[in-house]
Amino acid sequence: MNFYNNSQLVSWLSRRELLQRSGLGVGSLALTGLLAGGGEISAAPARREKSVSPLLASAPHHQPRAKRIIHLFMNGGPSQFDTFYPKPELQRLDGQPLPDSIKNKLQPTQRNRVGLLFGSPFKFRKYGESGLTVSELFPNVAQHADELCVLRSMQGEIANHTPGLLLTNCGHSTLPRPSLGSWMLYGLGIESDELPGFIVLCPKGLPTAQSTNWTSAFLPGVYQGTHIDTETSGKELIPNLTRDDIRSGSQRAQVALTQFLNRRHQQFRPGDERLESRIHTMELAFRMQTAGTDAFDLQQEPEHIRKAYGDSIQGRNMLIARRLSERGVRYVQVYHGAGQPWDNHGSIVPRIKQLCAESDQPIAALLSDLKQRGMLEDTLVIWGGEMGRTPTTQSGTKDVNKVGRDHHIDGYTIWMAGGGVRPGVTYGSTDEFGMQVAENKMPLHDLHATILHLMGFDHRRLTYRYSGRDFRLTDVHGRVVDELLA
Repeated sequence: MNFYNNSQLVSWLSRRELLQRSGLGVGSLALTGLLAGGGEISAAPARREKSVSPLLASAPHHQPRAKRIIHLFMNGGPSQFDTFYPKPELQRLDGQPLPDSIKNKLQPTQRNRVGLLFGSPFKFRKYGESGLTVSELFPNVAQHADELCVLRSMQGEIANHTPGLLLTNCGHSTLPRPSLGSWMLYGLGIESDELPGFIVLCPKGLPTAQSTNWTSAFLPGVYQGTHIDTETSGKELIPNLTRDDIRSGSQRAQVALTQFLNRRHQQFRPGDERLESRIHTMELAFRMQTAGTDAFDLQQEPEHIRKAYGDSIQGRNMLIARRLSERGVRYVQVYHGAGQPWDNHGSIVPRIKQLCAESDQPIAALLSDLKQRGMLEDTLVIWGGEMGRTPTTQSGTKDVNKVGRDHHIDGYTIWMAGGGVRPGVTYGSTDEFGMQVAENKMPLHDLHATILHLMGFDHRRLTYRYSGRDFRLTDVHGRVVDELLA
């Protein structure tokens, strides 16, 4: 807005009134609370009639088992057969064609893409009292076997990355809808008024990591995820977080005056959610100058903690995720797979070795850290991608170091830990070759319904009215899978 040439501003305030309220009278501004580090002055949205802010903390529908979520997203789709779901029959018939009894059940498009059976070259063994079977690629995560709830019957809709990412993050495979993190903010508000409630730690090198995966869509923009490019090692993670060209007291006064003018501007545009979102974003950005710098300063951590996570992008991301979670961030999503995603169409053996080596120690450190701090019991940790991989080879080569696996959505694997889920169990199964779900099919809508339940919500009641209908994360689907609850 050009304040000096805006005739509306002249009609709102006389010159005398403007000088009284701004020049020397900052203390009389409506945002006195902001200057003192206090509360916000906000118009109450329709969904919270008694609230002064759309981000004010709200009570869920029932007693939650989890207070926060850390979602470890393996971009591209990790192979279940090489990580958390061994298939003895696949090993026995390695290198042979898929039996016709299985192949004939596939869709025609699937049959054309099926190669030879490919048993995992990696060894599996049982861990913990639960006897959970884990690949040698995850020796550190395997030490937490008795805390993992492994889902082996996940089912997607379209075997491609963009639809899979949208379905996993937003509940719809073709249209950008509000993401899970946005629904969390909409339902719960923020716990801290100095940090965003939904943060995405995602290196910009991820080719499929687009903002639609953490969008608020038709929800007010204030609920959108805040993206942090964590590949900027040694640089400022949050650009322009601090200012050296202005004194702190002067900046507080500038923000207060700007927000006062924004509120006056808003009075002539009631119900403008975009304007409301900008106002709250500015207020939050001002407070983040201290809290954000503190949360991302890993040098505050003891050396043994930093060593446990490892000095790598993934190690730093996991540690940042824990620091954000303990500071009140509701939903932290950590992407892995920049430059070399888990989309291993070729050379899966050397590539998955590298990917697992990058993430195994940091993930195990995160679980250990959360547990020793007493946070794991009310923090839901989710690991997985938007799909899995096929039990057959994709290319014609027989070189074990060059062969790859194709996309697979009919029975892939993810796991959860903490946050009220049953520890040390597996749920669901696929046929002997892992081509199709054999027991306890788990669509993404059921997973979302269960996650919302753990966070204290009835997924059928967490709705937002838009374009004449009530929308929800699970659309018209979804059921809470009670077998997964502790």
